[in-house]
Amino acid sequence: MGLRRRLKALITSRRVLSGTFFASLAESTLVPIPLEAVLIPAMQANRSRLWALAGAALAGCLVGALMGYAAGYWLLDIFGQRLIAWFGDPRQFDQALEEIRRNGFWFVLSIGVVPIPFQIAMLAAGAVQYALPGYVAATLIARGLRYYGLAWVVWKFGDQAQALYQRHRAGVLAALSALVLAAWALAGRFAD
Repeated sequence: MGLRRRLKALITSRRVLSGTFFASLAESTLVPIPLEAVLIPAMQANRSRLWALAGAALAGCLVGALMGYAAGYWLLDIFGQRLIAWFGDPRQFDQALEEIRRNGFWFVLSIGVVPIPFQIAMLAAGAVQYALPGYVAATLIARGLRYYGLAWVVWKFGDQAQALYQRHRAGVLAALSALVLAAWALAGRFAD
C-alpha cells in the first residue's frame, strides 16, 4: 500500500485521533517534518472532530516535548554528542543553550510557534534544567496556537484551508514571530 493511500486510510479511519497523537509525538521527537502536511487534510476530512484533532496533536506534542526535556535532563551527559548530532548540530545546540539560559520561556515560546524542529530547544531546556512549569506553559501556548489556529482555518475556510495555508504560510509565520518578539520585548521592558 502506497504512502498516499495509507495516509488517506488513516485520515478516514476511526483511529484518526490516536493516529494524530502519535504523528505529533513522532514529529516532536524523531521526525522533524511539519505535522501540517497530515493535520490539515485530517481536519478537512473530519470536520466534526476538528477541535479534538487539534487537542490530540497538542497532547502528542506535549508528551514528545517532555520526553525531549527528559533526554536533555538525564541523558545529555551520557549520550550528549550523539543526541545533538541526531537532532541538529553543535552550534545550534550551543545557541539554544545560551538562549534558554537568557530568555527561557520566550525562547521556547518563539521556537514552538513556528513549524521548525523543536528538538534542540527541548534538549537545551532539559540540559540547563529550565523550570518545568515554564517550559510546559510555553510549549502549550506555542503549539496550542499552532494546532488550534489550523483548526480555526479549516473551520473557517473548509476545503480551501490547505491552499490558504500554503499561500500565506510565510506571512503568517512572520506575523506570529513578530507578535512573539513584541511580547518578549514588552515583558523584558516591564521586568526592568
